[in-house]
Amino acid sequence: MSDERAKIPRSREDDYSPEIIAERQAFIEAETGVTLNHTKQFSYDPHVMSGNIENIWGVSQIPIGIAGPLLVDGEYAKGEFFVPMATVEGTMLASYNRGMKVIRESGGVKTTVSAESMQRAPLFIFNDAREARDFQVWLRANFEVIKEQAESTTSVGKLLELENYHTHNFVACRFDYSTGDAAGQNMTSRATFFACEWIRKNYPGALKNYMLSGNWDTEKKTSAVNMLKGRGRRVTAEVTIPRKVLMDNLRITPEQMQYGYQITTLSALTTSSSNNASHPANGLAALYAATGQDLANIGESNQCTVYQRMTREGDHYFSITLPSIIMASYGGGTNLPTQRECLEMMDCFGKDRALKLCEIAAGLVVAGELSLAAATRVDKATRTNEWVDAHERLGRNR
Repeated sequence: MSDERAKIPRSREDDYSPEIIAERQAFIEAETGVTLNHTKQFSYDPHVMSGNIENIWGVSQIPIGIAGPLLVDGEYAKGEFFVPMATVEGTMLASYNRGMKVIRESGGVKTTVSAESMQRAPLFIFNDAREARDFQVWLRANFEVIKEQAESTTSVGKLLELENYHTHNFVACRFDYSTGDAAGQNMTSRATFFACEWIRKNYPGALKNYMLSGNWDTEKKTSAVNMLKGRGRRVTAEVTIPRKVLMDNLRITPEQMQYGYQITTLSALTTSSSNNASHPANGLAALYAATGQDLANIGESNQCTVYQRMTREGDHYFSITLPSIIMASYGGGTNLPTQRECLEMMDCFGKDRALKLCEIAAGLVVAGELSLAAATRVDKATRTNEWVDAHERLGRNR
């Protein structure tokens, strides 16, 4: 028996040429017995995918729908926006459209960006706890020079804070950066590595070693530290819905909405959920796929808290804070032709557009939350449920 394995075709000269891509397509057909038709068709020069993917052989065509207009009263996003959403879940865009109608008839969703920080979190290792404690003191005293070292690697990133946490013989740090219009994970990795090497060479004490990421950045997953300190941008979106608008469009009263959220918030607490919302990941994932964001950042971005109440006037106030929205308006997947077109639909491609995009994303989440929260209620008179009924009518592709 031969132990020689089949090798994926690669080219040292040009691994994104039509010729090598055709070789990989033929390789897949020969190795798997599958005839490729749709996946190997795409409309742009494959060289633009360099830096985004390796071993490229085709594309995945995810349907893109449009929802809107979404009326946003933000500091960066102002006006009405038609939002591209890439998804394979039937009923979802219809639900978000319904929520957007409620927002428009209520005067728009108000959005506020209150913080910004992308982290890399090295962990420093010492012989004992006392040495670790002393290192913390030294770090605080030398922040300005560490900041200078980190920022020397980037024209955009700025080191805002150097958090440090002592446990056992370790000191875990979080280097917190502003990153302009980029998401910034790679930018902060390089800057932090450069700073850590300077620390290693110049710290006068006994530093045994360090890890560039000790997992305190909790990248691509929810965490208590990200809920409190944030990762990416912290955005709050809020709206007050007049009683009549709520009842006419969502067929629910402010009293019923408030009662429902009391129960679901208790359930979130009981189950140790990452948030007390209904489904923020749905809208964010669809927007991320359409606009070329790093999809795995949904792990942090969907973390949130919902606060809602009935006002003294009998209307419904709804607010959501997303402490870790990670989105970019340039770089990475945003430069791919189809994703760029989706960003340009909202005037969110390029310089000075990332915060605008984050505000639109937060407003989108509100639309989905309002619609689904109302849809989960069972009508006492008809014994029907809008959530189930909508999926039966619109979401059946069996």
